Amino acid sequence: MLKSFDELITAVQEKPRKKIAIVSPEGSTVMKLVKQALEAKLADFILVGDEEKIKTMSAEAGFDANLINIINIIDQKEAAEEAVRLVVVGSANAIMKGNLPTATFMRAILDKQKGLNDNKVISEITIYEKIVDAPGGGFRFITDCAINVSPTLDEKKQIIENAVGLAHKLGNDLPKVAVISAVEVVNPAMPDTIEAAALSKMAERGQIEGCLIEGPLAFDNAISVESARYKKIKGEVAGQADIIMMPNLLSANPLRKCLVYYTQQRIATAVMGAKAPIVLTSRSDSADTMLLTIALAAYIS
Repeated sequence: MLKSFDELITAVQEKPRKKIAIVSPEGSTVMKLVKQALEAKLADFILVGDEEKIKTMSAEAGFDANLINIINIIDQKEAAEEAVRLVVVGSANAIMKGNLPTATFMRAILDKQKGLNDNKVISEITIYEKIVDAPGGGFRFITDCAINVSPTLDEKKQIIENAVGLAHKLGNDLPKVAVISAVEVVNPAMPDTIEAAALSKMAERGQIEGCLIEGPLAFDNAISVESARYKKIKGEVAGQADIIMMPNLLSANPLRKCLVYYTQQRIATAVMGAKAPIVLTSRSDSADTMLLTIALAAYIS
């Protein structure tokens, strides 16, 4: 089981290089990222966009354009569709958003006939290294911090399954999932607690497989053994959660930002639920976060 980002980078470097198709990469941030990823031997790249601009910007970024494959398609919609096609036919292993609107990028991915739609909820997962009461270390996931605003019970089930699938790919065969609410008891006035209890029961009855689920749990007793013990919360998940299932985007997104700006945590992002990994970074992400996100996509593809 991989337990750190350093182990992830080493594992990727030891495997045959995967190809990532980047849609409309024309921009200094993306081109510098490609240079860093090539130098770190994390992946090879197919850049789908304006060939003239890509060659100029690769020179400005300080790497030889001959190190990458370029497909000259200037129109962003067509570029997104071509990148998706490359993944579908096996010429690329993952797809990455460059400098185009997210809606255009995702529309190509979700196309029911030609896209990467797998008839599942697509969800975001933020990954960081455990820092509180973490016997044995390892990764902890928080989901969904970016895509699903207010998921239904069924959508939460699929979001958990996406996170569990990622955990399995990283070597954690039985991840512990904490379904978070403001309190750790079922309260009819708080619908999130009822859904958390339902998800826990669904796992108990085998409707969600490959993991242990408990909920509702408050955030402190999900990640802190001491807090769980103090509140007399028993179970295999309390204080030891590998996956934090947040109730909605309103709570998950600020938590991700707190990790970065308050605790200075290194993070990576995964987007799961499609037929292939999706690299969907934020403009405010650090270069380190973007590089780790590429490494993660390469490893799981």
